[in-house]
Amino acid sequence: MPDFEKFKTRFKGDIVTPDDADYRKALARWAVNAERRAKIVAFVKDAEDVALAIKYARLNSLPIAIRGGGHSPAGASSSEDGLVIDLSRHIKGARIDPDKKLAYVGGGALWDIVDKEAIKHGLATVAGTVNHTGVGGLILGGGFGWLTAKYGLAIDNLVQATLVTADGSVVTASDTENPDLFFAIRGGGSNFGVVTEFVLRLHPQRAKVYHGTLVFPPTVLEKMVEVTAKWWANVGENEGMLQMFGLGPDGNPAIILFIFYNGSEEEGRANYKSFFDLGPVVDFTKEIPYENVNAALNEGMAHGKGVYQKGFANNHYEYQSIVQAYEKIISVSSPEFKVNLIFEYFPIGKVISVPLSATAFRRDPAPLAVLLILWTKDAEGTTERARTIAYDLARIVSGAELTEVQNFGYSNYDPEAVSVTGHRAQIAYGENYPRLQAIKKRYDPDNIFNKWFAITPA
Repeated sequence: MPDFEKFKTRFKGDIVTPDDADYRKALARWAVNAERRAKIVAFVKDAEDVALAIKYARLNSLPIAIRGGGHSPAGASSSEDGLVIDLSRHIKGARIDPDKKLAYVGGGALWDIVDKEAIKHGLATVAGTVNHTGVGGLILGGGFGWLTAKYGLAIDNLVQATLVTADGSVVTASDTENPDLFFAIRGGGSNFGVVTEFVLRLHPQRAKVYHGTLVFPPTVLEKMVEVTAKWWANVGENEGMLQMFGLGPDGNPAIILFIFYNGSEEEGRANYKSFFDLGPVVDFTKEIPYENVNAALNEGMAHGKGVYQKGFANNHYEYQSIVQAYEKIISVSSPEFKVNLIFEYFPIGKVISVPLSATAFRRDPAPLAVLLILWTKDAEGTTERARTIAYDLARIVSGAELTEVQNFGYSNYDPEAVSVTGHRAQIAYGENYPRLQAIKKRYDPDNIFNKWFAITPA
């Protein structure tokens, strides 16, 4: 490739190609089926490196992908025969300013470091539910988490970002500086540049919270639906829950609840009494350090598996359809191919209180649901099998044919995110799409950043 040696000489970080011993490691992602054979993996050290990598890729007509945490099952952080701008090796720190209650976070950081550094000062921000997820992908796609009920989405707590745009410029985006770009990146993903630093608003956070796992037999399903509906109708800002239907830890069918209460164990158990009255067969809930909350799901979400996830709107939580879906889940699941139906109950009052025109993110007035399929033996056709099962189950759970928007669900869960057609982006951004097209034309008119709901420039 032209000018490769010149590129390597000027580049301060690490460049990995197929001839290097660590090439396979450089391609590794959370989901093995999301790995692609890039021509170059550029582990950037700073914004100047990012600009060099963009320029080199453009000169050599190499498609670009941006890797932060590498957590996209759709493959948005990988690039077949392209160049990957990888921030995970050198731009991964988190610095806390306790007086201003701000976190300065590298574009390649994981939530693990943010949680741990912030809580040292009695502070926290909205993260996800798995702490080896990248900060960048979660934030740029919206960002739900255990603190959403109290503080909204992760993007609602983004104060400022530093980006390298398509022409190599380093720009700041905030409410007062490049506000059009700030609007766009809050939900618009990697369409507008490479974020090298996020500045996040922090909030006071108690050191310990009530959290953990409850396992129930499938026989309580009908009562579980009733209890959940009553709880959800009166849910408060200190709580949240994930409900998972699939195989339990022992390989038998189970209903697994991951519950959270931002308070003491005594308060938490009282808050969830109606669920305890259903008789869990396993109770692993207790008061734990806050920084461990987002580590609780890590074991089940470990790297190196095949992954397919399909989000959709949970606006039809109804016993008969869940029974039908659960029967199908059990019939197709095995220890090597686990199908999980997860209802995410993060109270969304704060989320939908933000005007639709404030950020690029499409704010839907329904809780989330996601089908998460994990397999340990990757084989040709497994991803397509998982896709068929996921779409069938989404139709069953919905109780009727879903509209396009309902079938789409949460953008960070969409399995077709890497589609380069503008139609997926139009669904993702709804009424904000035309405005985003105009911003795209200004910052990336040639659409070189096109790995995540690619927006067609106006």
